[in-house]
Amino acid sequence: MDTVHSARALMGMSLAFHICFSAIGIGLPLLLTISEGIALRTGNKLYLDMAKRWTRVAAVLFAVGAVSGTILSFEFGLLWPTWMDFSGAIIGFPFALEGFAFFTEAIFLGIYIYGWDRLSARAHWLCSLPITIASALSAFLVISANSWMNHPRGFDVVDGKAVNVDPFAAIFNSAMPLQALHGSIASYVAAGFGVAGIYAFAMLRGDRSEYNRRALVLGMAVGVIAAAAQLVTGDLSARYLAHNEPEKFAAMEGQFRTESGMPLRIGGFPDLGDRTTRGAIEIPKVGSFLAFEDFNAEVRGLDAFPEDEVPDARLVHYPFQAMVGIGTFLLAVGVWFFGLAWLRRRIDPGRWLLRAIALGAPLGFVAIEAGWFVTEFGRQPWIIYHLMRTSDAATPRDGIVYLFVVFLLVYLALTAGLILLLLRPGGRAARAQRREEAANVS
Repeated sequence: MDTVHSARALMGMSLAFHICFSAIGIGLPLLLTISEGIALRTGNKLYLDMAKRWTRVAAVLFAVGAVSGTILSFEFGLLWPTWMDFSGAIIGFPFALEGFAFFTEAIFLGIYIYGWDRLSARAHWLCSLPITIASALSAFLVISANSWMNHPRGFDVVDGKAVNVDPFAAIFNSAMPLQALHGSIASYVAAGFGVAGIYAFAMLRGDRSEYNRRALVLGMAVGVIAAAAQLVTGDLSARYLAHNEPEKFAAMEGQFRTESGMPLRIGGFPDLGDRTTRGAIEIPKVGSFLAFEDFNAEVRGLDAFPEDEVPDARLVHYPFQAMVGIGTFLLAVGVWFFGLAWLRRRIDPGRWLLRAIALGAPLGFVAIEAGWFVTEFGRQPWIIYHLMRTSDAATPRDGIVYLFVVFLLVYLALTAGLILLLLRPGGRAARAQRREEAANVS
């Protein structure tokens, strides 16, 4: 493995690990705020118990996410020094603000954890708001830096250096609004369905307590609302790419040749040799309509661009299909859940529905990873779109592959420790306490 691929593999592994914790760190605070808010308004202790239990999980995951995020900050400079030298003055501003948001979240999370039974109920709930807002702001700022890599603006290039930097123009580039919305909302989808899936699994094992039912409904409500919003932001994002990043859009759709009336492809296997996408279900002309609101609009295929400036269609098309498929599945499960509850006038999901919800628990995170693959692989061979190639940005030093092995072991150890830490508390005593609390409420 050469230096460039070693650097990409190490960075990719680190980001893939960190993204999962970032998603939970963004989505779980909202669930905390909602659950404690309901408890404050209704006096229902079950929701207060949810908030207390989720706080412990949030604290552990926040700590692991902080470690993985710190590793990433070092990898930026160590693995991509040329990129950092050029773009540091531009994206340093949003990353500095993200650091401020991170410390705000950390401070209030500490107060929130310590404040149980020490602060008034309203004051404690108010402490959850900065956590929720700061976590969302962190996502916005980090994604804005990534969006700048997709649509670089806010600077001039003189002698290969970025000068006359306008950090606000860089942050608020045209790609930022949709990319930030789409990426942030995905975290609420993953967290909502992740929480719902855990309680669905508990109900499948026979624990149909009121606590589990209410936690399931809360997780599903957040997940379904966010999934519906993703349907809109996803459609708008694809249209943006068709106009502004046509190479990425063509790779997403498996569109090798330029044509009018492009079909919408569902599934399929891109064949780089024959330059076709085999086995896809094709709906004539719908692809052109979704991209340009015209059934006969011309869509540029990969053949419209130099061969050394297009991504590998396989690495973009498969994750894109996975992301869309998972999003559709989760939204369908949500409609099934709430539609059935509305028809029956009660929350009593059957085993097949509970299995579907439990299956959705990890799928939201898989969809986030797939979406990130689309963004990054779809921009290749550029690290900064049409400005700097990935191969020119990597460190020239050898030995990155050994770092890859070391960090792989570190991440495996962190994962194992996290699983043990999360599974260790609880047990029979916690389950018995939950059943007793549910009985008292009813």
